[in-house]
Amino acid sequence: MGKDKISRRKAIGTGLLGSFAALGGLAFDTTPIYSAGQKTPAGAKLPFRISLNTSTISAYNLGVDQQIDKVAAAGFDGIELWMRDIMSFLENGGTTTSLKEKLEAGNLVLENIIGFAPWCSDDEEVRKKALEQMHNEMRITRELGGRFIAAPVMGIKTLDCSKFDAYTQRYRDILELQIETSVTPLLEIWGTGALSKLSDCAKIVLETGHPEAAMLLDFYHLYRGGSGYDTLDCLNGKRLPVIHMNDFPAAPVRESLTDADRILPGDGICPFDRILPKLYGAGFRGGLSVELFNKEYWATLDADAMLAQSYMKTAQVIERAFINKT
Repeated sequence: MGKDKISRRKAIGTGLLGSFAALGGLAFDTTPIYSAGQKTPAGAKLPFRISLNTSTISAYNLGVDQQIDKVAAAGFDGIELWMRDIMSFLENGGTTTSLKEKLEAGNLVLENIIGFAPWCSDDEEVRKKALEQMHNEMRITRELGGRFIAAPVMGIKTLDCSKFDAYTQRYRDILELQIETSVTPLLEIWGTGALSKLSDCAKIVLETGHPEAAMLLDFYHLYRGGSGYDTLDCLNGKRLPVIHMNDFPAAPVRESLTDADRILPGDGICPFDRILPKLYGAGFRGGLSVELFNKEYWATLDADAMLAQSYMKTAQVIERAFINKT
């Protein structure tokens, strides 16, 4: 797999090498912040890792071990796995050790794990069970070699502005599990969920006063929730280990968009040429993880073609974003 993977990245990255070389004085600092380095297409380092959230290939009914193999073979730098797929693998006799070995053999950064424990519920008993669930899922994440787990605001349907102190304490409670697990829960913004605004997400993170508190952003969710992109560089990009990468169409209108409307990077109206340099300037050096739920793609592309398109489109978007700034 190793030689095939290098060859694939070389083929995809041939154009990128010349383009980045042409940038002259714009040198990318690719010193890793959250992982053991970034891989290089055709010898040129990209400013961000290109990763894959396995939601993008969820319709193909692959086991988590198969997902890892295919994502690695497609040339990605990192991967986000779903806890439900991991648990299914473990319940059927698999081990975290074997999955970790696959990740290492594929030279994949385990960017993040996707889980849905209702840690923010207003019901104390539900929260207590959710903390136990989070602890177990964070332990599994660590056994796989991961350092982050997604923490969307599960358990509430709407955000009550009078309860921000309570939400902050609930997020801090799951952050405290980091002491035992060395895994950090990332407060995730959902444009269609209770925590739909970047400003609200940042408020909770900041008010925890916790040194590990961090956010999980998503370009679609920022747009869907009505948050702008022009103030993204107010954030400390070094505290963003991974961002969900996707695009969205001009129609239907923003308020009517659903997860299924997400499209491949560069095929919609997301202003990546403005956003990505802004994030780079703010210190972001993490992974751009393609996360799609598009049924049309699933109906017309097989898993390998879906992966190839996801990687290629993301690489092209990164290239164009930085060339346009010279």
